[in-house]
Amino acid sequence: MRPPIGEAERLHRFPLAEPCPGHDGLRGQAYGAWAGRGMDEVAAGDPGGLRSWMTDTSFAPPGGGESVEALIARVGAHLGGLAPGTHRVVVGQGVVRAAVVWALELPAAAFWRLDVRPGSVTALTGRSGRWNLLVGQPEG
Repeated sequence: MRPPIGEAERLHRFPLAEPCPGHDGLRGQAYGAWAGRGMDEVAAGDPGGLRSWMTDTSFAPPGGGESVEALIARVGAHLGGLAPGTHRVVVGQGVVRAAVVWALELPAAAFWRLDVRPGSVTALTGRSGRWNLLVGQPEG
């Protein structure tokens, strides 16, 4: 049996695709054969693949993984199909990045330029297909 994963190691692992109950389009990114493995482990076994994944948004990890572009498209399709009103969901950092890229119509490469803190709140607002990002919410 594997020992418990320490916090530092957990931060450098490819997670399993986290579900988002009631919002399947907002589940976490699928990493295929890399899911559950450490980044160092993937880098040692597939350095070219890891390099491609980090530089080419159309590259999908082997074994059924999902590219950044596919993640953005899936998240965007879900957001675009939401009924009017307020929706609150808890999602992973990659899904937040994808939602911001899609909502603000940024190039897919911007995905890698967005830092999302764990446990933070990101708010997208809008109507009639026009989205806005609320930045700097007061604590509380």
